[in-house]
Amino acid sequence: MTTTEPGRTSEPDIDLTDDHRLAKTGSFGQGFGLGFFLSLIGLVISFVIGDKGGRTRAGGLWGFAISVTVAALSVAWFNVDLGVFLSLMMFTVFMYLILTGYNVAWCFAGCAVGTAFIASLLGEFELSRLNGLLPAKWIGATSDTVLLAVPLFVLMGAILERSGLAERLLNAIGLLMGPIRGGVAFAVVIVGTLLAAATGVVAATVIVMGLLSLPTMVRLGYDHKLATGVITASGTLAQLLPPSLVLILLAQQMGVGIIGLFSSAVFPGLILSGMYGAYALIISALRPELGPAMPLSERKIGMKLLLLEALFSVVPVVALIFAVLYSIFTGLATPSESGAVGVFGALVLAALMPIFDRILIAAGASHITPEWRLTPDRLRDAGKSTLNISVLVMTLIFASSFFVAMFQALGGADQTAEWLAGISSEKWVFVVVAMIAVFILGINLEFLEITFIVVPIFVPAMDLLEFTQPEKMWFTVLMAINLNMAFISPPVGFSLFYLQSVAPPEVKTVDIHKGAIPFMVLQGIALVVLYFFPGIVFSSYEAFTSVCIDSTTRDVVDCADQAMGFSGHGG
Repeated sequence: MTTTEPGRTSEPDIDLTDDHRLAKTGSFGQGFGLGFFLSLIGLVISFVIGDKGGRTRAGGLWGFAISVTVAALSVAWFNVDLGVFLSLMMFTVFMYLILTGYNVAWCFAGCAVGTAFIASLLGEFELSRLNGLLPAKWIGATSDTVLLAVPLFVLMGAILERSGLAERLLNAIGLLMGPIRGGVAFAVVIVGTLLAAATGVVAATVIVMGLLSLPTMVRLGYDHKLATGVITASGTLAQLLPPSLVLILLAQQMGVGIIGLFSSAVFPGLILSGMYGAYALIISALRPELGPAMPLSERKIGMKLLLLEALFSVVPVVALIFAVLYSIFTGLATPSESGAVGVFGALVLAALMPIFDRILIAAGASHITPEWRLTPDRLRDAGKSTLNISVLVMTLIFASSFFVAMFQALGGADQTAEWLAGISSEKWVFVVVAMIAVFILGINLEFLEITFIVVPIFVPAMDLLEFTQPEKMWFTVLMAINLNMAFISPPVGFSLFYLQSVAPPEVKTVDIHKGAIPFMVLQGIALVVLYFFPGIVFSSYEAFTSVCIDSTTRDVVDCADQAMGFSGHGG
């Protein structure tokens, strides 16, 4: 039975049986042969360019794996339309290129342009459609006001870093926790958590923590694996704790509210931070040689001076972060407005630092030199780093929107959504499959690449499976934790490379890699717990918003109706 659109004649359904199937089998044979030939070429190319131009042998092996996928896609010629096949080939070539080291934005745009021309020659796409398709995609992707928060939060963190506020924060908390075994490691977790909430950028947090804390921990006799592990793990929390750059972009791609996603991530982020701190204290208590207490000679500054140090170094930064998040959660300001206030607040704190220094020196502090640290050069550096990240984000959005437009126009998005949804009608199966894919990709790709590659594929499948908005936020939080785990996974986790670039010579690469393993286990435990108990994420969502979530339907409900339901059960 066929349906007919107005003004068009009905055409009979085509049944690929007998003669039709034999004709299609010829295409299948040609496609399989082409795929096998391309796989051999891909194998040769991957190993030829594997160690050239900054590319690695691992990239070559990935190239081989994806070349084999080309053969599998050629087999798919038998079951899918030509347009869908072209879209899948476009995706495969794109993955091959980025995993062998090419620029991601150019891969997005280049693959889309090449596929558009090939599809046009084969009659599967009209190039004239791009006149309306691309402007609509580009304007829709770049006109989201939430993106204004990206440069503002990055700049706030850059100012805190370059003004010396982050260093003072670490020193103060280190002095407070110094008498405890593992206290300095615990202080690193606290400061890493605060900086993660201030910067929202993993690279900045890990590098700053590595420069400030790793030499001190090595000098105090800390085990190198424990010292590097707490830095990479706590620094990577910048992907999860609001105002995370990852959450901002995931909210845009997922189509969920940024305030709701920020709220949903608070409890999980703090749970992870608490697990890191508890591990540092417990392992240091059980094995004191791993995390010795700070010597009395280094923390003998007097209780009055210690309290003043905490008052002027810890309280202002914590108050700034709290004020920014409070204004977002309560609706007093939008995320972009809160980011602007955060930048202004960071500048004010930087201006007040010399005054705080003089007060501490007058109280007897000898470890402080009053100086204006946010010099024009450092402020210029903060602006440059912010500009680099902002341009990178917007370029990826610009290029990926073209890629996604072609993927959708050729039917690839609908087909992959059907395949993912067809794995099982159960949502939990989709979540498991998606988490495995994200972890594997996260080992080799940055979060920006993953955000713009896989999320546009996941969202249609989630819509087919009827994920509610709270469930999408829960899925996004799981994805952020998964990326945390991938980012510190040896041997190619990005956070490991960030720390390795600033580590002292006595800290070996193998120590950095081994140190990440216990924290990967903790992240895996947290991921499993949040998977089986999504109520933790929902409770975080409810705690920081005026929204209520029904535990049965996992959907937003009226809080008054929910309260009446509870009172009815109680009666």
